[in-house]
Amino acid sequence: MESMLASYSPILFLIAILLTLMTSYTALDLFTLYKTSERNGKFLFIGGMISMGIGIWVMNFLTMLSSDSYNVINNQVPLTILSVGLGISFAGISFYFVTNKSIKILNLIIGSFFLTMGVFATHVTGMYTLKSAVYYEPFILVWSLLLLYGSFLLALWILFYYKNIIYSKNPWLKPISSMIITGAIVEGYFLLTKSVSFDETINTSGLPITGEYSFSIYFLLFMSVLIIAGVLVSSTLLNTRLASRDTYLRDITFALDESSIVAITDSKGFITYVNQKFCEISGYREDELIGQDHRIIGSGYHSKDFFKNMWKTIGAGQVWKDEIKNQAKDGSYYWVDTTIVPFLNKKGKPYQYIAIRSDITTRKEAEHKLQNALKEVQDIEFALNQSTIVAITDEKGVIHNLNDKFCEISGYNREELLGEDHRILNSGYHPPQFFKQLWKTIGTGHIWRGEIRNKAKDGTFYWVDTTIIPFMNENGKPYQYLAIRNDITERKRTEEVLHRQDKLAAVGQLAAGVAHEIRNPLTSMRGYAEYLQLDEEDLTRRELLDIIVDEIERVNVIVEEFMVLSKPKAVHLEEKSITPILQNVLSLLDYQARKSKVSLIFKDPPESPAIYCDEDRLKQVFLNLIKNGIEANHAGGEVKVFLETSEKYINVFVQDTGEGIPEEQIQKLGEPFYTTKDNGNGLGLMMSYKIIESHNGTIRAESRRLEGTTFIVSLPLHTTNDE
Repeated sequence: MESMLASYSPILFLIAILLTLMTSYTALDLFTLYKTSERNGKFLFIGGMISMGIGIWVMNFLTMLSSDSYNVINNQVPLTILSVGLGISFAGISFYFVTNKSIKILNLIIGSFFLTMGVFATHVTGMYTLKSAVYYEPFILVWSLLLLYGSFLLALWILFYYKNIIYSKNPWLKPISSMIITGAIVEGYFLLTKSVSFDETINTSGLPITGEYSFSIYFLLFMSVLIIAGVLVSSTLLNTRLASRDTYLRDITFALDESSIVAITDSKGFITYVNQKFCEISGYREDELIGQDHRIIGSGYHSKDFFKNMWKTIGAGQVWKDEIKNQAKDGSYYWVDTTIVPFLNKKGKPYQYIAIRSDITTRKEAEHKLQNALKEVQDIEFALNQSTIVAITDEKGVIHNLNDKFCEISGYNREELLGEDHRILNSGYHPPQFFKQLWKTIGTGHIWRGEIRNKAKDGTFYWVDTTIIPFMNENGKPYQYLAIRNDITERKRTEEVLHRQDKLAAVGQLAAGVAHEIRNPLTSMRGYAEYLQLDEEDLTRRELLDIIVDEIERVNVIVEEFMVLSKPKAVHLEEKSITPILQNVLSLLDYQARKSKVSLIFKDPPESPAIYCDEDRLKQVFLNLIKNGIEANHAGGEVKVFLETSEKYINVFVQDTGEGIPEEQIQKLGEPFYTTKDNGNGLGLMMSYKIIESHNGTIRAESRRLEGTTFIVSLPLHTTNDE
């Protein structure tokens, strides 16, 4: 046996390796194509099986042929045919398991085993063609078979299992697998041959491969190589095209079945094919749909003209597209976006139709919900516009949308407001820090809520309860703001009146007790002082007694004011012209103004409107306000008094040029015992507020630092209510 191994022809041995490599690669290519293709499967499997079987056999045959001891003429043809058949059969059994649809590791183990048996059976059969008794050494035989089995197992695992290579695009795995299989076959035959021993008594008596036989054999081998190479190249190109086409068709079919509802009908509209998606969405089984027309899923939603137009279109050989509402087996409805493609025969007449549909039920439901939502938004917008003040600004605060309520309360028309910011309504009431905090809040994406006093176009002030909502872009930055406001002017006025009345009520209760306790001693003191005056002849002491009586009288006046707080006097309203009242007050204060070097300026209106008032008490109000204006001025200042008339009110303005009053102090004006003067008691301004309230009017103050203060007294023009 060792002499046989030593006598291998290197050329034939290399040719054997090359042919085995080519046939194994072809076989693996066909088997992988069989695994992925749904067409020509039988031909691909048979081709791969034959190619792998020949690869196993040719290595054994040429290895034995390369030995000088092998005689071609004495070779037994039936055993040679049997050897080829065994190689092909075992290869077929092996790849039947490997390419089974239910791929499991057990199939890989079984497939590798049968491929190993194919090599072993081919080798054994080849040995018996030598007409010699063959004996195998057990240890080398087992080792050879295990090596073969492990190599086949590795090669098949790489090709059919490694990262699901069947659907992979790695081109190097099939060459590697074919090289491993070729190496396994070569090494297996080498070891199997090494484990064989012959009975030397049996004479093979053949002719050596020399002379004319060697030329014929080499020529035969050369032609075999060319033929196998041609078959390999042709099969590779053909298989590549088949694989590409089958993969392309399979992918299209798979994508279509996964994404669309497909049905095929004949020329009369009877269903001949439906895919799984059609069954899923309709709820019918395939056998329930085949042979029916599409009226089985009709919903009754569409008119007869709708389907008449559809049949007219596809009957003329044109593609029809539209949306259809169908009814499933369980009675539920669904919408499909439908495309019907007619297929025409040689005469240009449709012989079948393919309907490709997409489920758009969710979209149609969303559209319906959107329509309802839009209707709700329109209703909400209408209600909002009827009840609230709405404005939309850009990120810089410039107004680009507003409703009619905004125009009504502000007095501006739409054109005057669009393109402006809200500073056009600034009343000057709020400090800069107020708006700075507002912008800080909404600029960081938070909702701001608060109350703002604005100034209308005609100069009147109004209060709004404001909510500003920022809208954010994809970067988390505001791109516009929605301001929703409610007019709370009357509420603020009511709150102010109630606040002042609560404080006056508290002061009134205090005043009642104080006045009662003080008036009795004052009466006794004044009586005794006047009694002492009767008999007093000393001028100095008489003068002192006069001072005592005057001071008692002044205290009594203060007590009277306290009594008014505890129990206000009845107001008797009479129709009076307001201009003479103001002129009378100005004349009384003219001396004090000149003494303080302050100018009194009165802008006499063309017409003096009449109001219903208590003249004396109204004089007390204007006396307090103008006197406060004189005292607030420096030398060289001035106090202006002028009137403005609106539809329902007359506004009296008392404007000084003093230092002004801070915002936090303005809020407290009119409160009991609160004053901005060093020697004041706060009762004068408090009484003024109360008197004006009894006339159904209001007093408000406006002031700017270093620009003076303006008190505005608003009195109704036509009221007869008495308090």
